[in-house]
Amino acid sequence: MIHVENKDLVIPGQILADDEYYSGRGTFKENGKICSSLLGRVSLRNKKIRVIPLKSKYVPKKGDVVIGKIKDVRFSMWDVDINSPYSGILPAFEVFGREKKELNKVYDVGDVLFLRVVDVDEIKKAKLGLKGRGMGKFKGGIIVDIAPTKVPRLIGKKGSMINMIKDKTKCKIVVGQNGLVWVKGNEDMEQLTREIIHLIEAEAHTSGLTNKIKNKLYLAIDGELPPEEVEETEEEFVLEKPKLQNFKEELEQEEKEAEEKAAEEESEESEESEEENEKKEKPDIGEVIEEFKRKNKSKDGLSYGDNSNNSFILNNK
Repeated sequence: MIHVENKDLVIPGQILADDEYYSGRGTFKENGKICSSLLGRVSLRNKKIRVIPLKSKYVPKKGDVVIGKIKDVRFSMWDVDINSPYSGILPAFEVFGREKKELNKVYDVGDVLFLRVVDVDEIKKAKLGLKGRGMGKFKGGIIVDIAPTKVPRLIGKKGSMINMIKDKTKCKIVVGQNGLVWVKGNEDMEQLTREIIHLIEAEAHTSGLTNKIKNKLYLAIDGELPPEEVEETEEEFVLEKPKLQNFKEELEQEEKEAEEKAAEEESEESEESEEENEKKEKPDIGEVIEEFKRKNKSKDGLSYGDNSNNSFILNNK
């Protein structure tokens, strides 16, 4: 027998179901009853019952992709804040191999990186690495912090929610499994995206959220509602890996295009300057003739005139 419904808010110790159901994460069994072990919302799937915490801290797991901020540079590693009670380290050999370099010239305190959890030890300290598609340092943009358990709702089914936000705001968005989200775009669109992300976090448990977010985006950007609504399929909150986005290649492409444009403008300016110099250096034929007349008149006492055929005639004075 079940005593609660899907998405019900429950408290620690509350009885959820009898033992014909399976006890999942956030629950425990006692005297043949399944009870909640925390404050959260019920997630029912077939005969399995779980409780998703309203607030939670990120616990690193091997293979996770996370966003981290460099908080200290040591002799052979970087200390990284990964939005967790547990610390993260990025060893120098994960970046350089056996090559030796000054660490703070590569990544310094305050730099924000997209990383992968390579391993987790017995005290949950995460060893991080940069091997993988899109891993590396972010340039510019803002960081938005949400509960890690709400990451799947932000991404949406097959990326539907996050892609809708990206398409409408034209922002680049990278989501870490540790609840940190990097956003880069027009300043106004960055702030709008921040608001949208926090709205999704606050109302992740509500129905019709996709349509609500779509309407808010269209009203904020176009000043009118979208022509048609999206049919939304409800999803349970399961912390899955977000799809990797190769933002690093996109940023490098932007820089390359900017450099090419600057070089092109410089080349055009150089060509214009050369043309002007050529015009300045190129003698005027009329001036050359007059100069030739003056020089020869003063030297030989000879004068030059034009006949009807515009040819030069020598007159002996």
